[in-house]
Amino acid sequence: MARGSAVAWAALGPLLWGCALGLQGGMLYPQESPSRECKELDGLWSFRADFSDNRRRGFEEQWYRRPLWESGPTVDMPVPSSFNDISQDWRLRHFVGWVWYEREVILPERWTQDLRTRVVLRIGSAHSYAIVWVNGVDTLEHEGGYLPFEADISNLVQVGPLPSRLRITIAINNTLTPTTLPPGTIQYLTDTSNGLYFCTRHPPPTSMTSPSPPAWSKTVVRASGLVNYQISVKGSNLFKLEVRLLDAENKVVANGTGTQGQLKVPGVSLWWPYLMHERPAYLYSLEIRGKGFDWPLLVKDFNLLRWLGANAFRTSHYPYAEEVMQMCDRYGIVVIDECPGVGLALPQFFNNVSLHHHMQVMEEVVRRDKNHPAVVMWSVANEPASHLESAGYYLKMVIAHTKSLDPSRPVTFVSNSNYAADKGAPYVDVICLNSYYSWYHDYGHLELIQLQLATQFENWYKKYQKPIIQSEYGAETIAGFHQDPPLMFTEEYQKSLLEQYHLGLDQKRRKYVVGELIWNFADFMTEQSPTRVLGNKKGIFTRQRQPKSAAFLLRERYWKIANETRYPHSVAKSQCLENSLFT
Repeated sequence: MARGSAVAWAALGPLLWGCALGLQGGMLYPQESPSRECKELDGLWSFRADFSDNRRRGFEEQWYRRPLWESGPTVDMPVPSSFNDISQDWRLRHFVGWVWYEREVILPERWTQDLRTRVVLRIGSAHSYAIVWVNGVDTLEHEGGYLPFEADISNLVQVGPLPSRLRITIAINNTLTPTTLPPGTIQYLTDTSNGLYFCTRHPPPTSMTSPSPPAWSKTVVRASGLVNYQISVKGSNLFKLEVRLLDAENKVVANGTGTQGQLKVPGVSLWWPYLMHERPAYLYSLEIRGKGFDWPLLVKDFNLLRWLGANAFRTSHYPYAEEVMQMCDRYGIVVIDECPGVGLALPQFFNNVSLHHHMQVMEEVVRRDKNHPAVVMWSVANEPASHLESAGYYLKMVIAHTKSLDPSRPVTFVSNSNYAADKGAPYVDVICLNSYYSWYHDYGHLELIQLQLATQFENWYKKYQKPIIQSEYGAETIAGFHQDPPLMFTEEYQKSLLEQYHLGLDQKRRKYVVGELIWNFADFMTEQSPTRVLGNKKGIFTRQRQPKSAAFLLRERYWKIANETRYPHSVAKSQCLENSLFT
């Protein structure tokens, strides 16, 4: 949902890794092997925000040339994290501008002495513009948050008898402009009519990743899986290359030789979503906020998904950490993978510079996530102003570019525009709709939902003849608030609203409605405003992951759908079958 926080966030997930002379290609999650080593840089970093008026004192005084503590006081900052959430300094909560991170690292001696070793510095995510120095040398710049970037620093660490200590300095600017993704607008203090306004949103702290050696493409022909590979080798031409494909139990399932070829896997076992029958396939779940990365919380969330009987979510509204994608592969959770195209609400945001950057972001998203079987669809935006003519061309180009990157998956964006005015809908494969009947309008009139929902579905399907997903619906609920008859913000109102939506969805889901995603999985923090009580409360779980009344309603519904699709010729029951990880 586009109603995100105006608080600025920044995060890192760095990694150093060393391997035999490297292989070009996509960037995948780092895997250690006999020839590859990883050194995680998570932990405490030295941190300073540049509070100068122009936010550029760090560049003017060249803070990167010597240890950060020598140029002034620093504080400890955990990585990964959102710096706005950590400090008790109120200035950091809403800080926009340049912040500085630094850490010294001791490298293994073989990394610095063995010239056959390639040393790569990897940043999992830094929002929104980052500049990286290694021992004071400008090494890497990257625009855009949420996604990994890296640089080969071998020449900086393998120069003569240098000490094995490495100083890494990273400057990050979280300012959003009309050409960033997500975009923002800036009005300065000299504008007395409006004051100072920064529009910023939540990037998720992700962890580190590393490049993949080969470029892979995969397909299935009947009972055999085919893997086409192409490998580039840097260095000597005197080598012998063997390719082995391993299954989850480290058993070799296919062999090959040479720098390119095709591996054939007989009797391949296909990945399949949790609790989903082949026909009809139907997505039923919640929107999950991906900000931050924490293993205990992540495992808890996936256990709650399985408890609910849910089978899907959308990465709203940015790519999530790669560990999340791995868990989806592992647990059978379908993913609609969305880029940070949220907040595209003004005409000036649909410009050529933004279009070029948006395409580049989609390249990074597809490159990172294309080999995850859980990803079934790409989403290029959430709630853009798709009624604008300029938005129509813009979305057409981004969608076409994404299809060229990955012709195997459908592409969508999430709309809240009028069906007759939407200029981007003709170009998508699946229509995704956000609507909040009896919440943002017609307050309290739950009896209108079924009619409004039916009209919405019929209008969109009649015009575009495409499958439809209800990608957001819901109501804010303060846990422990009760009222009968139901009133807004009570648990009874949220439950009743969902029940009315479900009656409308059931009329269409056996026809052309192929999914329903409630907003939201759990409550989350937003900027403060008169309409928010310590954040967005549309979750069916609290921020502490305790269920509200609606969670039990959804559990009953999702398991009923799972059972009736698994056993389509039997009487539908709501038995929570196979609800244990140990079943």
